Amino acid sequence: TNEELQSTVEELETTNEELQSTNEELETTNEELQSANEELQGMNDELRTRSSEVSRLNLYFESILTSLQSAVVVLDMEMRVQVWSAQAQDLWGLRADEVRGKHFLNFDIGLPVEQLSPAIRSCIHGERSFYQVSVAATNRRGKPIQCSIRLSSLTQSSATHGVIMLMDEAEPPSAPRPS
Repeated sequence: TNEELQSTVEELETTNEELQSTNEELETTNEELQSANEELQGMNDELRTRSSEVSRLNLYFESILTSLQSAVVVLDMEMRVQVWSAQAQDLWGLRADEVRGKHFLNFDIGLPVEQLSPAIRSCIHGERSFYQVSVAATNRRGKPIQCSIRLSSLTQSSATHGVIMLMDEAEPPSAPRPS
């Protein structure tokens, strides 16, 4: 019995040593996890700060677009809509969420987009940085208008990233009245 007890004590001592070793490993793992958690918390704080900055800049950008009297449309290099202002919505009847990411030349909005295609491509490909044209169009209410359009290349660090379109509605010239 004494030998069995001695054997059991030795087994328990071995088990205890294994448990102590496992406990030390778990403590090390816990410290590593705490360190990783602190790092993630720092990243989350930074992300919250950046998100707040982005929100503030988006509001500022929106206020600039809203303050402009012109309809503003920004196209990327593939002529997909990136920005569609409230004035563009009012002029053409499509909401920003309906057009964002879609190809501009596919819109049937009363604007002769096929006539604008060469000018847009010219600005996108850097052949011209500015282009101005006036076209006959039909606004969202079905009213014929003259639409004055100014195209500017969207550039950053001398590289073109798309085109900015400013559009203004003008009444078509009225027929002269007899005197």
